[in-house]
Amino acid sequence: ESSPRLPAPKNVTVYSYNFHSLLRWSPVHVDRGLVLYTVHFKTGAFNQWDEMNCTRITQTRCSFPWSFKERRWTIVLRVRAELGQVTSDWVETDPFVAERNTTIGPPKVNSVIASSDSLLISVTPPFGSELGDFIQYHVSYWENTTSTTKKETETRNTLFKIKNLKELTLYCFNIQVEFMTHSELQLLGLQSAPECYRTTMS
Repeated sequence: ESSPRLPAPKNVTVYSYNFHSLLRWSPVHVDRGLVLYTVHFKTGAFNQWDEMNCTRITQTRCSFPWSFKERRWTIVLRVRAELGQVTSDWVETDPFVAERNTTIGPPKVNSVIASSDSLLISVTPPFGSELGDFIQYHVSYWENTTSTTKKETETRNTLFKIKNLKELTLYCFNIQVEFMTHSELQLLGLQSAPECYRTTMS
């Protein structure tokens, strides 16, 4: 007789945004009793499963601990369902590397100062940078007219100007972050929502 087993958790995925990462999965439903979940991890350096901060938990998510802050580490996770002495099979994730697999959000636009021929824009990057990080901002801007011709500019500064604009004209822009990692990987972030400002009169 094979011993009874619980169904294994499904849709096991790592969700990562601006280097904050968590493991999520769909709940396992049984007729009676409260199903608990346990998550283990191993790194690319050590082929040995360790407990994470999620042992016999009720929720279907588990945040990565601060000790995983190394963005270049390869991490594999696994989760199983438990009910009393009965367990499910383990479900493993694909290897996860934060600097390759995270989603980078848009930068925060702090302020925009319009003059007659320019917009002075101040932004904050979407995540705290580490030594050796290379962050560049891709800025698209256009006149808010029927024929929309977009222009592009790039900058590494968090305070920059879009220049050579016409006076008393409504201009829109959006910005996305390009992040260059230590291993020369390029991550393009999500674009910010368009913001529009009218230039002043000279």
